[in-house]
Amino acid sequence: MKTSHKIIYWLPRIICIAAILFISMFALDSFEPRLTIWQQLGHFFMHLIPSFVLLAFLLIAWKWEKIGGIIFLLIGLGFTPLIFMHNYHMNHSVWISLSIILTITMPFVVVGILFMVSNSLKKNIHS
Repeated sequence: MKTSHKIIYWLPRIICIAAILFISMFALDSFEPRLTIWQQLGHFFMHLIPSFVLLAFLLIAWKWEKIGGIIFLLIGLGFTPLIFMHNYHMNHSVWISLSIILTITMPFVVVGILFMVSNSLKKNIHS
């Protein structure tokens, strides 16, 4: 396998892991001193559900790159308008809302594209 193919193979996996870890950091908001430790842990794991779902999709993409690429592309593009509108209604700033989109959903669009490129390169090598 060429070095460029190895990079295309590993890049979506590394970006996806980093994006999932970034999303997971938002779960830290669940720790509040007024709550018991069990309530805090319950809220923490509840906030981690999106990360667990994204991790499951990463495992699917690891084995079936084309399917995983489509899933991540749909996740990134599908959540973009929802997250944009939610943030726009909170801060009334197009630029802040766009920057949030760039940090939260666009990595998954890039991951989806890279998984599909990796799958295409693999098919070209084997044919």
